[in-house]
Amino acid sequence: MNRNQQGVIEYLQEEVRVLLELLGKKPRFNNGQRRRLAIKGKNLGRKTLDRCASLVTPNTLLAWHRGLVAQKYDSSKLRKPGRPKTRAEIQELILQVARENRSWGYMRIQGALANLRHEISRGTIANMLKAAGLEPAPTRRHGMTWREFLKTHWEMLAAADFLRWNCGQRED
Repeated sequence: MNRNQQGVIEYLQEEVRVLLELLGKKPRFNNGQRRRLAIKGKNLGRKTLDRCASLVTPNTLLAWHRGLVAQKYDSSKLRKPGRPKTRAEIQELILQVARENRSWGYMRIQGALANLRHEISRGTIANMLKAAGLEPAPTRRHGMTWREFLKTHWEMLAAADFLRWNCGQRED
């Protein structure tokens, strides 16, 4: 059986040599032919391919096979161009932190988010605050909301109201 197979292999090798001589130039393969040759050549291995008479070199066959493997695992068509957007929950968290802590700048907000294990760049934070219409820290701090004013001055307002009420009692 082995002698018969060896004879068939030698015949086919000689046939390939004759065909190459008749062509006189390197044959051009389409993608389907390259695929078939690359798969069969990869199964044989480099040493066996070196011993065989072939239409292409073993390096070429193995390069075709590497290209097929690279195409199989290429996910570039699934990716969209540009950087992925920041999740909506994180955007809301950034805006909430900025509104609640008016004196905090971009870096301090970034540090607070890092403590919560959210790695966000300073520029991303700046862009989000700008898009939401929030000013940077120094100017954001100047305008005080009514709630902040009342919370800050609550004791003074209560004392002034009490003083007025007491003063009103004495006049009668």
